[in-house]
Amino acid sequence: MTAAKKINLEKSLAELEELVDELESGDLPLETAMKKFEAGIKLTRGCQTALKDAEQKVQILLKSAGGEDLTDFEIDEP
Repeated sequence: MTAAKKINLEKSLAELEELVDELESGDLPLETAMKKFEAGIKLTRGCQTALKDAEQKVQILLKSAGGEDLTDFEIDEP
């Protein structure tokens, strides 16, 4: 990700939460809701990219320090 495209993950997550709250309220006209949904998708993709980049950086740092490979984190679903 280039410097111009780097995102502030915390800010993006806060914006996503705000968008979700607005969409869940059900008080938006359809066109506005669709625009906010599209903005949410863009924010989500940016966050996913930022997290993937961070994971790759951690893997590189662990390998250069002689650490073990990372294993996938599994979430126990209720």
